[in-house]
Amino acid sequence: MTIRIGVQIQPQHADYDQIRDAARRAEEIGVDVIFNWDHFYPLYGEPDGKHFEAWTMLAAWAEQTSRAEIGCLVTCNSYRNPELLADMARTVDHISGGRLVFGIGSGWFERDYTEYGYEFGTAGGRLDALGEALPQIEARWEKLNPAPTRKIPVLIGGGGEKKTLKYVAKHADIWHSFSDVETLERKRGVLAGHCEAIGRDVNEIEISTAADSAEAAKPLYDAGARLFTYGVNGPDYDLKPLEDLVAWRDSVGA
Repeated sequence: MTIRIGVQIQPQHADYDQIRDAARRAEEIGVDVIFNWDHFYPLYGEPDGKHFEAWTMLAAWAEQTSRAEIGCLVTCNSYRNPELLADMARTVDHISGGRLVFGIGSGWFERDYTEYGYEFGTAGGRLDALGEALPQIEARWEKLNPAPTRKIPVLIGGGGEKKTLKYVAKHADIWHSFSDVETLERKRGVLAGHCEAIGRDVNEIEISTAADSAEAAKPLYDAGARLFTYGVNGPDYDLKPLEDLVAWRDSVGA
């Protein structure tokens, strides 16, 4: 797999025109994927600071960009009915001309749940719900008219070895790992075991992780990662590290 560079434009502490400008600049730099995140409040900084919803933003990005893929890193499964979420994803897929990456995870930020009236429950329960939702989403994509423009690539975020990586083996095209090099190597071995159990080649799954520099990305590349995402906070959205990551991608040419 070739190296790809993503950016997570965190939709916090900024006005929308600043977010839109950051997405435009990222595409001009040559990024492969532009992500936001699926939360309702800032994750750091002023807890009641400015913040915007993810999926309505993706629909806007679908019109405001033309080349880069777009998606959430990641959607919280708990916040939307899976059948509706599948339809939302199919719609953004069409608006973007087939550039959606469907990122999803089980959810973890308790304030989102309590403020918006969702049951937080337990980590295990949220993971079970994700496992139930993934085949529902895939089945709904098969029923929708018009169908998605392509097989929408599914990105699953998380590192749980018993449940999450099992879901990755069965459903994901991309696995986003929140891991250091040693952990990434070990968990990739666990993922390979889950893939072997269902007759899938682990090399079909793109390994994704965070990186804020080429120096940080290189050892993760050696450990098998191929999609590297730089996270940037508002309101200024400094994309200089992203320029360096794109230049590294182009110099390697892998």
